[in-house]
Amino acid sequence: MGVINLSNNGSLESFWDNFHGPNTGYIEEQYELYTEDPDAVDPSLKEMFDEHGAPVWMEAGAERTTSNGAAAPSEQDIAKVTSAYKLVEAIRRHGHLEADIYAVGGKERYSELLDPATYNLTEQDLEAIPANWVWPDSPVKLKNALQVVKTLKERYAGTISFEYDHVNNEEERQWLQDKVDTGSFVVSLSDEEKKQLLNRLLDVEGFENFLAKTFVGQKRFSIEGLDIMVPMLEHIIQSSYADETEHIMMGMAHRGRLNVLAHILGKPYDKIFSEFHHSPDKELVPSEGSMGINYGWTGDVKYHFGARREIKNGEQHSTRVTLAHNPSHLEFVNPVVQGFTRAAQDDRSEAGYPKHIQDKAFGIVIHGDAAFIGEGVVAETLNMSDLPGYRAGGTLHVIANNLVGFTTDREHGRSTRYASDLAKGFEIPVVHVNADDPIACLSAAALAYEYRMKFHKDFLIDLVGYRRYGHNEMDEPRATQPHLYKEIDNHSTAATIYQERLQQEGVIKEEDFKEMKEKGENKLRELYQNMKENETAEPEAEKRPEAVENTLEEIETAVDFERLKALNEGMLKRPEGFNGFKKLEKILQRRSKMLEDGGKVDWATAEALAFASILEDGLPIRLTGQDSERGTFAHRHMVLHDVETGETYNPLHGLEQANASFAIHNSPLSEAGVLGFEYGYSVQAPESLVLWEAQFGDFANAGQVIFDQFVAAGRAKWGEKTSMVFLLPHGYEGQGPEHSSARLERFLQLAAENNWTVANVTSAAQYFHLLRRQAAISGKEEARPLVLMTPKSLLRNQRIADPGERFSEGKFNTITRQPGLSENKEKVKTLLIGSGKIMVEIEDATEKAEGQNFDTIAGVRVEQIYPFPDQRLKEIMDEYPNLEELVWVQEEPQNMGSWYFVEGILHRLLNKGQIHRYVGRPHRASPSVGEPNIHKTEQKRIINEALMMSKGGDSSERN
Repeated sequence: MGVINLSNNGSLESFWDNFHGPNTGYIEEQYELYTEDPDAVDPSLKEMFDEHGAPVWMEAGAERTTSNGAAAPSEQDIAKVTSAYKLVEAIRRHGHLEADIYAVGGKERYSELLDPATYNLTEQDLEAIPANWVWPDSPVKLKNALQVVKTLKERYAGTISFEYDHVNNEEERQWLQDKVDTGSFVVSLSDEEKKQLLNRLLDVEGFENFLAKTFVGQKRFSIEGLDIMVPMLEHIIQSSYADETEHIMMGMAHRGRLNVLAHILGKPYDKIFSEFHHSPDKELVPSEGSMGINYGWTGDVKYHFGARREIKNGEQHSTRVTLAHNPSHLEFVNPVVQGFTRAAQDDRSEAGYPKHIQDKAFGIVIHGDAAFIGEGVVAETLNMSDLPGYRAGGTLHVIANNLVGFTTDREHGRSTRYASDLAKGFEIPVVHVNADDPIACLSAAALAYEYRMKFHKDFLIDLVGYRRYGHNEMDEPRATQPHLYKEIDNHSTAATIYQERLQQEGVIKEEDFKEMKEKGENKLRELYQNMKENETAEPEAEKRPEAVENTLEEIETAVDFERLKALNEGMLKRPEGFNGFKKLEKILQRRSKMLEDGGKVDWATAEALAFASILEDGLPIRLTGQDSERGTFAHRHMVLHDVETGETYNPLHGLEQANASFAIHNSPLSEAGVLGFEYGYSVQAPESLVLWEAQFGDFANAGQVIFDQFVAAGRAKWGEKTSMVFLLPHGYEGQGPEHSSARLERFLQLAAENNWTVANVTSAAQYFHLLRRQAAISGKEEARPLVLMTPKSLLRNQRIADPGERFSEGKFNTITRQPGLSENKEKVKTLLIGSGKIMVEIEDATEKAEGQNFDTIAGVRVEQIYPFPDQRLKEIMDEYPNLEELVWVQEEPQNMGSWYFVEGILHRLLNKGQIHRYVGRPHRASPSVGEPNIHKTEQKRIINEALMMSKGGDSSERN
């Protein structure tokens, strides 16, 4: 209602006579608020109620008349004002239901929620109510509620509409309402800027038209129908200059990618043209000076590639724009971009958690409308947006909404009204905007960027357009969407619609438009004609970089013994007054004796020493996973909790020798999302050692797309390097099918071209050296991921603990000798080969086997399964002149584990007369049995067969 200034001269009755008609309803409502909380009303109203008390007509027993005997306002009058309030709020909340957001394919939109009749209001009723009663802070001068309704409908139900009522933060919601109410977010362009915008739309349209005419029938996933997306991205990037943003990380699916590469990332047109040309005996060569982009040796299709561009903003500042490479598994790039962004924001140069500077970088992710609502990884990624270990300071989301998912209509693709509705569950503001209205679209981008910079939270733009052709230009959309495409066929392009608007405004003339269009077409034609065709031989894949061929076996990883002792002592210190959990502290203090004479270092301590020494070397570490702070099996305890205050302490943060950050976070219950995030982080921060730990190894199944499309193949396809570590608990403990196998066989099936290391180590020192070796290659050409089968029951088994000298001497060994078997090389006929926990159990069995003779059996443990150390194994085989057979033993079923991977390798190593065979579980559909006693029986049988073998036969036949 605004500030009230009324004379308080005369009697109380005469004072209240100033209020009449519908106005009294407002006063009654405000007085009820005042009685509950005096500060809840306008200060002028508070002052009035403080002085005069309740309105006279509200006093007990008072008649519904004014002091001069006139009739008091009727209940009907009060109801009209209340209803008008409801209508106004409904427009703000539900204006999108009638908004003109569909360029094509939209039916006439009507909602009862926005109809005055729903509230028993007529235009005459609304005209009788003063404007300031229903919109007290109106930014424009309005006379009555009818004008208020019309004005707000223009702002909330035009070609741009808003959903923010689900945002529970009052400050954010009020900020958004003020922006829309006042229209202050709307972009205002000069005539010259309008011409530039039109020219950009013509660039976008002309580029697609040229590709369509020149490379007929080839896939390009054109942007046509969503052309304005390019100027929107440019507007956001230009806005970031003033904030001196260092990095803008982008991810997007196929649609519009080539146009974004050309106009946002600056990829030369001729470079793109050359990738389209695929004559069998010729290649199209770009002109000299075209940007060369270094991809992997196998490459990928052109609409999967990303790029980077450095944009100078004056002499002192530049912004790097990165578009992530993206496979056809569309939305899985989302968490990767989040990881890129967080890595670019983190300062990892000092001990403790990295310093998180949110404005150093931000992310932009462009989604498909069908994929955004359909793919679970989207929800996983959105859930990470405000978690401490994954927060990236707000991502700008754009749904490239073309109304159809391949050939699937909206009503068959989602159960929600809008593709964007998923975001509302995460309190992300949503703007729906018509892609045919360039100014509305730029305004949406401006609002999104300003919100992100102010609140550092995600924002979503539902850019509603269409696709002018089928899914990939080779499809015929009229077979599945005939009515929609009849409308599209008759629908003008965005550039044409905008030029008509500018002609009406007198900004350009029709001949100006034709001239701009011809100029763009001539530029592309001339560029293409100046390219050269060279005769070529049959095309071949690029060679792998020499560094990728490196076996890593020469890397020294030992740490001086005194240095290890100092690091160990440092990790056992606690801040003054810290009240640790006594039972736990007693266990941890045992580590102080592990490096003494006669002591042995267990797995957890070996890991802690590896981390500490890596930090001392100045390399940052990031470790995440479900329950990784404590460790799923209560072995790590890297974050300690004060039992009195609940505060936490990380021993590696208090380590005086640390020269880099150590981040450890319990992750959300997510695999695909978190894996993608950590992969992106490791690519953007190559100098860091990034580790992801599965709660149980088989949980990695839920992130298989990230392993298949990014981790295993990313460098071969795109030249994307990572040295990320995957810790996957693996081993048959009788816990049933789901917690036995980390699906080792799947990682071995993906292993080729030294794309990663797959290991299954059986000693603490081996783990220590392997982590340090991985740290040593981080950020170098030799970089590659490490997939490590980690122990469960073995974590506390003294057979895998090692004396201190194993850490201060030596390095990682790809093969180690099996203890407890024959040392007489002349007598050995059988070489037992295996990996992981089963070999430790065999060691235990040989020690307990009283009276048994193992003179004819020797054994080795393959600690690194890929790359397989075949040369080293061959050298060991040659040590036994009477060797007759190689026996591979494993606890996994025959169709799982390592057997199918190593079988061919072992066969190639055999000398004449030698054989190789398998001991283990038979072929199975499930990784293991569910009954613990049956498991024990099977495990015992495998061990007995491994230790009491005879030549020939396949042991699996006897199962």
